[in-house]
Amino acid sequence: MDSLRIIQDYLLEHHAIPPESITPDTRLEEINIDSLSFLGLVFEFESKLGFDAPDDAIINIETIGELIVLVEKLANEKR
Repeated sequence: MDSLRIIQDYLLEHHAIPPESITPDTRLEEINIDSLSFLGLVFEFESKLGFDAPDDAIINIETIGELIVLVEKLANEKR
């Protein structure tokens, strides 16, 4: 599953952010994703990929790329 595509789709649907503006280098603050919106995005991954992201793993994420790395790591550990 393409993590970037999941993020782009979620942000388009829930925040009307165009997918082409979301890259791994995009900082969450640049696209006005606050902590509540970020948790919604994390929950989307948890439900789609079937894992739980520990709070201490997500607290310092600042970019889309950092989220992708974490999600892929957690998804691979679950397999």
